[in-house]
Amino acid sequence: MTSTDTRKTAAFASALDVIAQVEPRVAAAIGQELADQRDSLKLIASENYASPAVLLAMGNWFSDKYAEGTPGRRFYAACQNVDTVERLAAEHARDLFGAEHAYVQPHSGIDANLVAFWAVLAHRVESPALAEAGVKNVDALTDADWQRLRRALGDQRMLGMSLDAGGHLTHGFRPNISGKMFEQSSYGTDPSTGLIDYAALRERARAFRPLVLVAGYSAYPRLVDFAAMREIADEVGATLMVDMAHFAGLVAGKVLTGDFDPVPHAGIVTTTTHKSLRGPRGGMVLCTEEFAPSVDRGCPMVLGGPLPHVMAAKAVALAEARRPEFAGYAQQIVANARALAEGLLRRGVRLVTGGTDNHLVLADVGAGGLTGRQAEASLLDAGLVTNRNAVPADPNGPWYTSGIRLGTPALTTRGLREDELREVGELIADVLAATEPDADSKVRYRLDPRVAERVRARAAELLAVHPLYPEVQLDLGTRG
Repeated sequence: MTSTDTRKTAAFASALDVIAQVEPRVAAAIGQELADQRDSLKLIASENYASPAVLLAMGNWFSDKYAEGTPGRRFYAACQNVDTVERLAAEHARDLFGAEHAYVQPHSGIDANLVAFWAVLAHRVESPALAEAGVKNVDALTDADWQRLRRALGDQRMLGMSLDAGGHLTHGFRPNISGKMFEQSSYGTDPSTGLIDYAALRERARAFRPLVLVAGYSAYPRLVDFAAMREIADEVGATLMVDMAHFAGLVAGKVLTGDFDPVPHAGIVTTTTHKSLRGPRGGMVLCTEEFAPSVDRGCPMVLGGPLPHVMAAKAVALAEARRPEFAGYAQQIVANARALAEGLLRRGVRLVTGGTDNHLVLADVGAGGLTGRQAEASLLDAGLVTNRNAVPADPNGPWYTSGIRLGTPALTTRGLREDELREVGELIADVLAATEPDADSKVRYRLDPRVAERVRARAAELLAVHPLYPEVQLDLGTRG
């Protein structure tokens, strides 16, 4: 163990010991989470493993500080150190993504999207064309102001990707606040290919005339042509907003460039800072200078006090993503996803769109008589962590689903490569083939225990070759 590894081990061991002195059950749960993650073949596309530096950046005295406002313009005194880390995080984000402006305060991806939605509305309110509407300060709107706002803007309409086609619930899904803020309509994918039909999307936009056109996805395994999306948005007078939460790491690593890089084409881009970006759980907004004043009012417009300790961790993660090795990591994510798809296809598993161009694979298990709920639970029994997900025109809806979503960012962080991901695809296929659904239930199933044992053992062998956080050696059995 190197001296650096020794320091990392000491840092986490000391933290757990201090926590255990106050509430040993919390310390035990933290330690058990590390043990569980070490023993899991994690294929959840929205999860990853942050570095020890990122994790440690969240546990410090910044947690004690209120810092509403923006650097240099705070509502609280003594925020100079918060200003430093927030400016650093924004600087890294601008340079990493080539963005004109970065806002790193959102607590989550949903918060980032809410900031973006309200920024679009605020920008429209404050534009010269709407000055005669009588609404000049979005931060002080009364009910009467909002009535004038609605008349000035006309219909507040959003056009986003439907949930079953791969979109996210914050893209206008009715139970979400986005579906209540806007009159919403969705675009889907071509039923024969599973791909976005840009001609059909253009016609839908012309008919619907949205205020916001949302691009981005949480379960679409192909690339999006953001240049084409911008042309459609411009034609109908909409603002193009891109939610790149899932694939931000691929943009940062320059895997997605040109028409497939959203930043040069969208007015506003939102993201999480975890997932493929491998940072702390949190959100971020990138935008052009045109939208910057409105975006910077995220607090108090949408957000409460920023989380300075998380912004510090964002700054560390974004600094890591600017290192040359991160580009290699991003390339490997995609290579691994394609290999995973090959392993599944080799064993006859049906994939939505027939493969992948990014970090995720969407398998349709309904063809084998399973629900996504059954497949997810059966795979977990065999040591494979996935999540159920709807497929286009899913007959089982968004809860039981007919699909499972698989992603490679986490296993790529652990060091697995193409040959191993092909084998993982075959292990998944083995489990699905050995799972019998209960004819009277969308939940119950029976998995052949011999297959479960064999797959679990092989998964353990793969994980042993690629240990998680090997530089952190803790005696977890002595705590609790």
